[in-house]
Amino acid sequence: TIIALLATLVVPRVTRFLSGANENKAIAETNSLANTVKLYLASETTGTLTDDFRLEMLTEGDDPYLNNSDELIDPWGNYYEIIIPGEQNIDFDIVSYGKDGKPGGGDDIIHGKR
Repeated sequence: TIIALLATLVVPRVTRFLSGANENKAIAETNSLANTVKLYLASETTGTLTDDFRLEMLTEGDDPYLNNSDELIDPWGNYYEIIIPGEQNIDFDIVSYGKDGKPGGGDDIIHGKR
């Protein structure tokens, strides 16, 4: 009975902690990916993203900007997406659609914003 009582008190707190940790990780990763895209823009293009740009392009070539495509996966196992032009930022948005992996619902994370 004591173990069951402790479990009912501890499990929700651990779940909230892990959820917050995933959100913080996604915020950091979207900001990092945005900086990598800006570096790509400065080095590889005229400074403007075209509609056909994909985040996977950062992992391609002889000297890729990212080591592998695993860096493009958010803490919930979904791929980060890029929106060109951005809805929150002018040039582009790097987005994680959160746990449900779908736009909307209040858990979306966009680089530079929450």
